[in-house]
Amino acid sequence: MSSFNLTNDSLLGILNIIKFLFSITILLIGILLSENAALTDCDRFFYKPLIWFGVFLLLVSVTGFIGACFYDHLPRMLWVYHVLMFLLIVAGIIFTIFAFAVTNKGGGRLLHGAGYKVYRLGDYSNWLQNRVNNNRNWNKIKTCLVESKVCSDLYSKYWDVSFNKFHQKPLNPIQTGCCKPPNGCGFTYVNPTRWVEDNWQVYCENPDCKAWENDQNILCYNCESCKAGVLDNIKHSWKKVRWFYVICQMLLIIMYAVGCFAFRNKLIDES
Repeated sequence: MSSFNLTNDSLLGILNIIKFLFSITILLIGILLSENAALTDCDRFFYKPLIWFGVFLLLVSVTGFIGACFYDHLPRMLWVYHVLMFLLIVAGIIFTIFAFAVTNKGGGRLLHGAGYKVYRLGDYSNWLQNRVNNNRNWNKIKTCLVESKVCSDLYSKYWDVSFNKFHQKPLNPIQTGCCKPPNGCGFTYVNPTRWVEDNWQVYCENPDCKAWENDQNILCYNCESCKAGVLDNIKHSWKKVRWFYVICQMLLIIMYAVGCFAFRNKLIDES
């Protein structure tokens, strides 16, 4: 009988050691992804939920380990652990469903003869649109875009190419939406970040045409096309991570089920 108790305690302890190591892995992945966010630092905020998920899982696993090792002195600790673990799994499932829902809409549209796609803000989910339409959020992102020199790098790379060659370059969503005016504005190309606005009056129905300025600190950073480019960048980041969340949830559910089985056997044995 005593060996059976030891088996249950050991199983609970081993499971929580695994969860502890798992949480450390999630934390490291979240930090690495945050430090190496695509294109700029401006989409790092997306990886914060992954980091917080790892921190919370670490705390929960420590709670479970303490409860398993010191059950005789802290019997309620294992109950707290199972409740917290259940809430963590539910929250993770809700967030994963949410991540799939907000990243299913939107994407670039092919432009005839161009090497890049064009992006429209209205194509993305309302939740993502609200994030960039919030002035406080957008001012932070805009400042980050300027400081990251995405458009300056574009100029340095293609400053001496003709319009036809530039038009065929594989620009990324940020470069397409923020560093150049929309194609329909009718501006005359000088270089990737400088365009002569000789025909803008004709195309004034597009607010992005009015928002464009040759000032390197302004360019099209106030354009809806720039917001759309940022959202497309974030969308692809979310797509990379949401499958990781799915795998995490499956592993946590399996470990939680095994832990509940061991805890149930322990309670039955004590009774």
